[in-house]
Amino acid sequence: MIDLFAPSARARDLHQRVARFQQELIEPAEAEYFAYLQQAGQRWTIPPVIEKLKAQARAAGLWNLFLPDGRPCMASAALELLPGLSNLEYAPLAEIMGRSLIAPEVFNCNAPDTGNMEVLAQYGSAAQQQRWLQPLLAGEIRSAFAMTEPDVASSDATNIDTRIVRNGDSYVIDGHKWWTSGACDPRCAVFIVMGVTNPDAEPHRRHAMILVPRDTPGVAVVRPLHVFGYDDAPHGHAEVTLANVRVPAENLIFGEGRGFEIAQGRLGPGRIHHCMRLIGLAQRALESMLARANTRIAFGKPLASQGMVQDAIARSRCEIEQARLLTLAAAAALDRDGIKSARDAIGMIKIVAPQMACAVIDRAIQLHGGLGVSQDTFLAHAYAAARALRLADGPDEVHLAALAKSMLRA
Repeated sequence: MIDLFAPSARARDLHQRVARFQQELIEPAEAEYFAYLQQAGQRWTIPPVIEKLKAQARAAGLWNLFLPDGRPCMASAALELLPGLSNLEYAPLAEIMGRSLIAPEVFNCNAPDTGNMEVLAQYGSAAQQQRWLQPLLAGEIRSAFAMTEPDVASSDATNIDTRIVRNGDSYVIDGHKWWTSGACDPRCAVFIVMGVTNPDAEPHRRHAMILVPRDTPGVAVVRPLHVFGYDDAPHGHAEVTLANVRVPAENLIFGEGRGFEIAQGRLGPGRIHHCMRLIGLAQRALESMLARANTRIAFGKPLASQGMVQDAIARSRCEIEQARLLTLAAAAALDRDGIKSARDAIGMIKIVAPQMACAVIDRAIQLHGGLGVSQDTFLAHAYAAARALRLADGPDEVHLAALAKSMLRA
């Protein structure tokens, strides 16, 4: 790996510890995790191995590494001081976690909980932090983020049409959401829902975010959605309806009309996390390519001797390094300049990293032949996850357009 961003001693130590934990404990447990979910009646239950690994990670001090602020949150007095890593320090750790589809949860660094915890830590009231942030930081509950809607083009988030209407000392919520990640998890206790509070305001001042306990009357998880046949159990991505859902007014986060402001604060670091995890997934796919090429014989010689295979391996290495350096540069810009100034850099990585991961994983699948598209390797599931991230947090086309407009203005 090309190293233009020298890590601190603390970051180097954490990198070594996370990598060792991942290699020795998490990746060997993947087979047990997924085998558990395939057993009858257990699809939407929690594999015991994940809770065991979480306890080990927390005991090892490898917990909540994503939160950039080292101060303990108001509600987290019972927890040790948070690590307080910068985005640049955390990014290589996210890359390691990205190698495994189950690893982020082990370290309590899993989406959408990371983004929801950041929202509560940065914008939540003391009461909201006490009720929801503390158990999320402790890994005792999980959460969901409900923004995207099936009936409008949610790539333009100003279209979001769920209504959040003040009624006395409550808000009443009516809407239809989908791709609400985490909503199917039996531990999911709360949704953060984005909707319209001020319909007559200018477009970016109409929306707000509100906390909706999962068991509130009127909340219905309609079905889990599949990505190329993968349902991502036991967490899932759900279609959700909210019909006359009433919650206390104090559940509103930060105030009416502040939804886009909160979303920008949430999505900046989150996009770096997503991209670094994709880089880790692509790196693992490249390593699987190397192993396959060196051991598989076709037409009387190893695949490694075939020029097309060598081309696929070399191109993949170049593309991974390019995406890694660009993402680390974006993390450094976010630390140095803040979200507004780093917007273009973050947009670039959201364009580059998912496309790179799709290309690298696709080459690995091709090199593995029929095995690559089967359930006997991680590659098919990895491709589904990478392809979905060309849409999540904004499709490629939206980021391309925003980047071009920014450059033209400049």
